[in-house]
Amino acid sequence: MTFIPFPKLQTNRLSLRRLEERDAKVILFLRSNEIVNQFVKRPKTNSTEEAIAFINKINKGIEEEDWIFWGISTNQNTELIGTICLWNFSEDKKIAEVGYDLHPKFHQKGIMNEALECILDYGFNTLSLESIEAYTHKNNEGSKKLLIKNKFEHIAHRKDNDNPDNVIFSVSKDHMTS
Repeated sequence: MTFIPFPKLQTNRLSLRRLEERDAKVILFLRSNEIVNQFVKRPKTNSTEEAIAFINKINKGIEEEDWIFWGISTNQNTELIGTICLWNFSEDKKIAEVGYDLHPKFHQKGIMNEALECILDYGFNTLSLESIEAYTHKNNEGSKKLLIKNKFEHIAHRKDNDNPDNVIFSVSKDHMTS
C-alpha cells in the first residue's frame, strides 16, 4: 500500500486532494469551530501555526503510509471545505477507519455523502480493504444517517474504549456489492 504519488480523486462536484499549507486557515476553523467539533473528542487547534503543524503531521503520515487524508474542495473552487481520511489501519491492512469533517455552511448538500462514496470505492477497490469502520458520537444524528445511507451497520456489541459516547459502524466490501 502506497500513497505516493498522492491519489487525487474527483467526483461530479468535488475534488479530493492533498492538504497544503495554504489550507491552514480552514484547518484552524475545522479543528476549532464549536459546530464542527460538537461531537468530536480531539485536541482543539488554537492557531495558524498549530494548523500548519497538523498539516505537516498529516502529510508525513501519508508518506509513512500510516493514513491517507484528503482535503475536500468543490470543482469550482480550490478552497478547502472539509476533510476525509482513512486511518487506523489494521495490522494486515484489511480494515481501516474513516473520519470526516465539513464546514457547516456546506452541511445538508450531499457533499459528505459524495465524498464518502468516493472514499469507500477507493478503499475497497484500490486498497483492497475488506471493511471500513466509523466511530461517531451516539448523538450525532447527521453522521449516523450518512453512514446508514452508505450501508454501514451499527455494531452494537463493540465499544470505543477511548470514548464511551461513541458508537461504532462498519461496512464490508461484500456488503457494498450485495
